[in-house]
Parts: sequence; structure tokens; C-alpha cells
Amino acid sequence: MARISGIVIPSEKQVQIALTYVYGIGPHFASTILAAAKVEPTTRVKDLTEAEEQRIRELVDADYTTEGDLQRLVTNNIKRLKDVNAYRGLRHKAGLPVRGQRTRTNARTRKGKAVAVGGTQKKAASKT
Repeated sequence: MARISGIVIPSEKQVQIALTYVYGIGPHFASTILAAAKVEPTTRVKDLTEAEEQRIRELVDADYTTEGDLQRLVTNNIKRLKDVNAYRGLRHKAGLPVRGQRTRTNARTRKGKAVAVGGTQKKAASKT
């Protein structure tokens, strides 16, 4: 049971994959960390020695911003954009795509479930 940045990484997976479970460490950083720690990337987490585990933990703590600190940083950046009324901040406020994507179609992830506009169906003929 290896803990890195307060996260228990899965013990059955290879170290290079398991490291990506930590918020802020992707595949590239994972391979960089393992190269610096001199750990074979294909080793399973359960097969790591205590010394290797400790080297990885120290490298991550010293050189990378992860988990809560990184999430706080991202949240503060978005809040700052909203406070100064930057265009990107307005897009965040409105729940629309921020980076220039089209919204006429294909913006469902940000906009949410499509809502049908009322009054588009023909009225049924009624008897008088």
C-alpha cells in the first residue's frame, strides 16, 4: 500500500500508470519522476522496495505541486479571472467553453443536457 501525496496508489498496477492516479501527475511527469528515482517503470507497485518508494515520494514532494495545493491554485486562478471580469472569467461564470470552441453544436459537456424550446410543436386541432 504505497501512499504518495496522501493518495493510496493501486498496488496491482505498474508504477508509471499508478503514479497518474495522483492529481497533477500525468504520464510524462510519471516517467520523468521514475527516471530521476532510478526505478523501472514496468515494476508493479507491490514489488517496490521501501527505499524506491521513499525516493519517489521525496521527488514528488520536492519538485511537483499536487493534489489539494494544485486544486486550490487552479480554483484561485479561475476566481481571479471571474473577479476582474476577463472574457475567460465570463465564460466560466456562464458555464460555456472557455478556449474558443464552437457552441452552436457540440458544447454539451459544458452546457449540460439540451433543453427543448417550448412552442415548436404544431397545436393539435380541437373540436369547436
